[in-house]
Amino acid sequence: MTKTTTFIGQISTKDKEAWLNKINPLLKDISIVPYEDLTDEQKLDIEVAIVANPDPRELLELKGLLWVQSLWAGVERLLTDLPQAEFGIVRMKDPKLSSTMAEAVLAWTLYLHRDMPKYLMQQKNKIWQQNELMELKDRNVGLLGLGNLGRASVEKLILNGFNVYGWSRNETNIQGVKCFFGASGLQEMLKHTDILICLLPLTDETDSLLNYENLGLLPRGASLINFSRGQIIDDNALLHHLESKHLKHAVLDVFNTEPLPKNSKLWDSPNITILPHVSASTNIRTASKIVVNHLLKYFETGRIPETVVRSRGY
Repeated sequence: MTKTTTFIGQISTKDKEAWLNKINPLLKDISIVPYEDLTDEQKLDIEVAIVANPDPRELLELKGLLWVQSLWAGVERLLTDLPQAEFGIVRMKDPKLSSTMAEAVLAWTLYLHRDMPKYLMQQKNKIWQQNELMELKDRNVGLLGLGNLGRASVEKLILNGFNVYGWSRNETNIQGVKCFFGASGLQEMLKHTDILICLLPLTDETDSLLNYENLGLLPRGASLINFSRGQIIDDNALLHHLESKHLKHAVLDVFNTEPLPKNSKLWDSPNITILPHVSASTNIRTASKIVVNHLLKYFETGRIPETVVRSRGY
């Protein structure tokens, strides 16, 4: 007997077709019906939905929904829009995503380490000048977030010779990394960090974590990279510390509003590199296999994959 699931997503028709064309050929006895094609009777029988930026109202119409498979690693919007929903939320945990993020972390850390923004400014002003280069082992790189993405990034940074610190909410041990945890640990790590990298999930605890006070704890001349969520950094505080030259440069890939509005002050800062949320996009090929595996196991055994802990946010 064929089982029915659905795809709900506020994404382009082209992107939706791309996902369905990757997933459908790998399924057996499971039919994926786009939400807009579901009958009222089918909506009552749907137990699992594949989602990509879904309309919360559509999810609430699925009265028998037990869990959703997100195509993204971040699920903050689902948690915010549907705080009382009883269905489970399964994040996309793709090893390929971790390696892609680690590659981005290394690339942009080297960008800051080698002072690329300064050379770009020198080129703009036609200045021929060689600047002093710090040895890798003397560059302190601090990572906020030591989950799957953080651990993969830490490994890449260590292999390339950086001196790496790490911070997480709870105590963590990683070989070759000086780890900090808790509020006092965060403050201590910030004081010694030359390049700060944020890979934290957005939760009530991390919202505006990098505020005026915490950014001010970084050593004068420090830089930062945000590859997590825009809400974790107070934009006004960041601009203040950049304009006062307490901070040297910021690489931002995520923002409170995306696409970043054209009237945002962030565009105008010469000390900010803006990226269009490209640090670690979901790999459709590998992620599709994970979705299929979860669906097949669920319909065979009835067991739901590991779901997000709502109180924790991930």
